[in-house]
Amino acid sequence: MEAKFREHGVVSDVVDSAPTSELELTWKDGKAEFGNVLTPTQVQSPPTVKFSAEDQSFYTLIMNDPDAPSRKDPKFGEWHHWLVVNIPGGDVTKGEVMSEYVGSGPPKDTGLHRYVFLLYKQTGGKMVFEGLPKRTNRSPEGRAKHSVRQFTNQYSLGSPVAGNFYQAEFDEYVPKLMDQLSGK
Repeated sequence: MEAKFREHGVVSDVVDSAPTSELELTWKDGKAEFGNVLTPTQVQSPPTVKFSAEDQSFYTLIMNDPDAPSRKDPKFGEWHHWLVVNIPGGDVTKGEVMSEYVGSGPPKDTGLHRYVFLLYKQTGGKMVFEGLPKRTNRSPEGRAKHSVRQFTNQYSLGSPVAGNFYQAEFDEYVPKLMDQLSGK
C-alpha cells in the first residue's frame, strides 16, 4: 500500500506518510484499488466506506483531488470533494457531514486526476471543528486549494490511519456535475 501511495505521488503531494491500513471504498460499479482507473460516471454517488475501527473512537474522512485543474498545472489543487467528521466507530453514515460528497469532475483534456481518501483517528474523541462551514454538494465555495496538511495540522489530527485512492478522467457525466456546482 505504501508503495502505491509513493508511486502515484500521493505521499509528497498530499501527505508526508502513507496510511497504515486500507480504506475500502466501493460503488455500485467499482472499487478503489490504490490508483486504479474509475470513471466519473461510476463514482457520481458517495461510496460505501469500510475500515478497521475502534468502537469508542471518532474519525475524520477527507476526499481531495490534488490535480485541479490538471496534474501538470495544479493551481487549484487540492480540490476538496468530501469531508465527514466525528464518525463514531466505523459508521460513516453517522458522522457529521461538513462538505457533502461531490464526485469526480476532471475537466476535458486534463488527463487522469487522483482522488485521495484519507481517514484520521480523532485523538481527543468527538471534536468541535471551529470555523469550519458546512458545504452542500452544489457549492464550489471553499473547495479549491484545500490542503490536507493544513487541515490536519489545524485540528491536530496527526497521520492518516487508513486511505485509498483512484484515478479518473473526463467522461460524459462531468458536464452534469459542473451544472450541479454552478447551481443549474
